[in-house]
Amino acid sequence: MRHSFDMSPTEAVALQKKLREELRHISLPRKPKFIAGADVSLERFGTELFAGIIVLSYPSLEIVEHSCIKTPVTFPYVPGLLSFREIPGLLECWDALKTKPDVVVVDGHGIAHPRRLGIAAHFGLVADVPTIGCAKSRLYGEYDMPSEEPGSETEIIDPKTGEVIGIALRSKKKSNPLLISPGNLITLAESLSIIKTCLRGYRLPEPTRLAHNLVNAFRKNEISVHKLYQANSITYSPSSNA
Repeated sequence: MRHSFDMSPTEAVALQKKLREELRHISLPRKPKFIAGADVSLERFGTELFAGIIVLSYPSLEIVEHSCIKTPVTFPYVPGLLSFREIPGLLECWDALKTKPDVVVVDGHGIAHPRRLGIAAHFGLVADVPTIGCAKSRLYGEYDMPSEEPGSETEIIDPKTGEVIGIALRSKKKSNPLLISPGNLITLAESLSIIKTCLRGYRLPEPTRLAHNLVNAFRKNEISVHKLYQANSITYSPSSNA
């Protein structure tokens, strides 16, 4: 369900309200064999965007493939509409992948968004893939702080409707909780279970942790990113898709 991203912020808000009706939160058809992390790096008012997707085996989380892109920013910085800035780059990365993952974990929100269409939900629709939003800070919704014990969780509630739209998960002791919400074609329970399976002692789950490291290495023109994962080595050309 791809669409043009050449529009005004007012048009983008109207499109979000339309697209949210297309979201489906259904069980995965089968256990995932491959999972991916997606991340984007850019300055708030910058003109260049760096995007990356890294594909891992699941549940062993060994690196299988990755793709990076540098592309011009074409949409203004507007809170709540960041997916319109970031998804075009992610779609270029997605199209370059030979191994399409069964689930994509996106650094950002799924339905824990004022119009229920955060970047994870939006990307899930345009790429037609199950997606999970894994955000580091709150955009929308209310929740009680989980206990300090890793693995503790509380529900994120839509203050207008009282619906549960996500889970605040304490992934690491003394770290702020992750905010997990389904994007598209997956349930909240499955989203939480997969994120927990992908934790390896860091605050972030491996898909988005490695995607973050990948994009930062790409942005710095570092040829070797073998430190992304102890058991793997990846090289790429910073000037093109990897």
